[in-house]
Amino acid sequence: MGNGALSGAVIAVAGAGGPAGRATLLRLAEAGATVVGADNDPERLAEAVDAARYASGGATVTGETVDLLNLEATRDWATRTEKEFGRVDGLVHLVGGWRGSETFTKTNLDDWDLLELLLIRTVQHTSLAFHEAIQRSDRGRYVLISAAGASKPTAGNAAYSAAKAAAEAWTLAMADYFRKAGGEQGPTSAAAILVVKALVHDAMRAERPNAKFAGFTDVKDLADAIAGVWDKPAAEVNGNRLWLTEKP
Repeated sequence: MGNGALSGAVIAVAGAGGPAGRATLLRLAEAGATVVGADNDPERLAEAVDAARYASGGATVTGETVDLLNLEATRDWATRTEKEFGRVDGLVHLVGGWRGSETFTKTNLDDWDLLELLLIRTVQHTSLAFHEAIQRSDRGRYVLISAAGASKPTAGNAAYSAAKAAAEAWTLAMADYFRKAGGEQGPTSAAAILVVKALVHDAMRAERPNAKFAGFTDVKDLADAIAGVWDKPAAEVNGNRLWLTEKP
């Protein structure tokens, strides 16, 4: 197992059942962390947890179904995690979702209603539930995965880009909390944003063997970047957008 910044850390992963979640569970486990995943799909989550345990050689990887749209349920998850493992050193937010339209004028506001829940409300709930535990940690990190479209929206992605921008703003407010809590010595915990154009994984490549996926970030590379947030000092990453694709 790893002996770096993540060795012995306890990291929660929200949205752990998808392809990015699978890659992240494995990468964090290989780095020596205890990984606690949550997803709203119990079957998908169980498969991701089992895969990470097996591939990492029996690391401590657990999972539970949590309704992240319920603040109290999310707080209970945070409390249980800290009580069981004695600490929480980070939360990785991988809850995703996308809706788009052909043009700006054809935007369906029902898309906003869905994306506001998936991309904003889950950020609000996880950050509010875990911020105290993360601040107590000597290496606490809150990591949001965002999209380049939040900085340069396109006409057909108004709802998605606006939701991502709001999630970024919320995360940056959390970063200001960590900055102020650190006082003159600087923050000991951090909230950081990893920015991608879009994500790609092996199944996508298999389905579209001729596609180039230009500018996309492989979920394994994303997982490496997530782990890398713990390798840098809190002051270096707190409140920063870390770009994994070309800036628009």
